Amino acid sequence: MDFWLNIKDEFLRNFITGSRWEYLSDGLMVTLRVSFFAVLMGIALGVIIAIIRSTHDLSDLSRFNPLGRFFINLIDFLSKLYLNVIRGTPTVIQLLIMYYVIFASINIDKAFVAILAFGINSGAYVAEIVRSGIMSIDRGQMEAGRSLGFNYVRTMCYIVLPQAFKNVVPALGNEFIVLLKETSICGYIALQDLTRGAYIIRGITYSAFMPLIAAALIYLIMVLCLDYLMKRLERRLRRSE
Repeated sequence: MDFWLNIKDEFLRNFITGSRWEYLSDGLMVTLRVSFFAVLMGIALGVIIAIIRSTHDLSDLSRFNPLGRFFINLIDFLSKLYLNVIRGTPTVIQLLIMYYVIFASINIDKAFVAILAFGINSGAYVAEIVRSGIMSIDRGQMEAGRSLGFNYVRTMCYIVLPQAFKNVVPALGNEFIVLLKETSICGYIALQDLTRGAYIIRGITYSAFMPLIAAALIYLIMVLCLDYLMKRLERRLRRSE
């Protein structure tokens, strides 16, 4: 009986008194906003980089003039440099550099900085995932599209990418889940996300169990919901084949 009374008292002290639950609710909104826009940015950037890399790998460069070959090799080199730098350094370091170095002299919204940092980071991983999907498509699909009168861009958009997307949905879903959890480091730039909200409550009540467990459960619920949606999308795409 005493145990449940203590749990009740801890719950009231951590969440009800002073409306401290609002730290979690406000932080959750920040986490969702940062994750959503970072995912969109990561997809857009990743698809562009994937197309650049796969075009370089699949094209017969001897067909191009020297200037064309130089341009294709240059953008491929820059894409590889981007992938190596982003995937080779910790996300938290990238976030700190973005806020304390690149935007150090600018009064800028911290959420925007977080979206930019996580979007650029996610784009590197999405690029390799999408590129693997493009490379898995038979090269005859590209030739078939060109024989129908499509140019390279239309063939890639209407024929190759839709098929590649079906193949990489599970990997993309995993990347989005990782991105959602990675946003928990936003507190390093004093952005009040979900994790930071739990930490603020802990600092007020000097009780770590309730706020941290609550934050963990919220993350777990979000991940399970995202995983469910990605599995439904995967099943629907399989039925449409």
